[in-house]
Amino acid sequence: MNRPGDSSDADADADGPDRPGTGGRSRLTGLTRAAADLPTRVPVLGRMLRRLNEVNTMEAAARLAAQVFLAALPLLIVAAAFTPKPVKNLVADDFKALMGDSAPVEEVRRTFAAHGTTGQSFGAVGIVVTLLSATALSRAIQRICERCWDLPKGGARLTAWRWLAWLLGWLAVLLLQAPLRHGFGAGAWVGVLLSLTASVLLWWWTQHLLLGGRIGWLPLLPGAVLAGGGMVAFLHASRLVTPQSLRRSIDQFGALGLVFTMLSWLIAVGCVLVVGLTLGQVIASSGPFPRWLGTPMAGDRS
Repeated sequence: MNRPGDSSDADADADGPDRPGTGGRSRLTGLTRAAADLPTRVPVLGRMLRRLNEVNTMEAAARLAAQVFLAALPLLIVAAAFTPKPVKNLVADDFKALMGDSAPVEEVRRTFAAHGTTGQSFGAVGIVVTLLSATALSRAIQRICERCWDLPKGGARLTAWRWLAWLLGWLAVLLLQAPLRHGFGAGAWVGVLLSLTASVLLWWWTQHLLLGGRIGWLPLLPGAVLAGGGMVAFLHASRLVTPQSLRRSIDQFGALGLVFTMLSWLIAVGCVLVVGLTLGQVIASSGPFPRWLGTPMAGDRS
């Protein structure tokens, strides 16, 4: 007859180290608990995770991808149709630099080659309408920046001209992607440094411009470094993955495969941008950085 406690002792022995697989499960459980407690033990990590959740990273990235695909790309096509042939070739080379060697460059060149047809179809009024529609991308990025810094939405009179200014600046940097990647003929390493510098400066200027100067330059620097550096790293890494994915998609779905790959790629780009800007705000508001950068407290933002 078993005495009281024998059953529990037997259960304990059954769950002990002699039972096959128990030690592995115990270690896995310990690692899971440690990972769950990590944000509590590291407050900065906890703030980063909370901030990414508050900004709705995936939703914001999908919105950016949609605005680029539906508004910014048509503007790029219309603008390229009215430019000389060297600029059209530059746009096609930029597309190849971004999407990899398997990008359908000749198809892109043919798309941009319809100078007369596009000019007759759009005209001056059509170009203005397309340009104004493309400011939806500027507005989407502005909302992300404002959400990162808990700022109210800027008034139209304050920000309307900034949307157009950012769009033109972004197009200028986009057109220079291929020359930057090649370092203007100076080599790949120079190209990496130039691309990194241009990307950081672009997103530093972007935040300050679209926030209407409500946040000073220095507090915006961490976000610019993370977003710009992350963007350059992602673009270089995607050249190793995107060509194979693009070929498989085109083989399976034809022309729609290019659309699917482009949308997936744009969503990933949006994630890199949103995460970089969001974590930059957390860094600028943590530890000694508020004192070094002059980061405003929540009550000081207007």
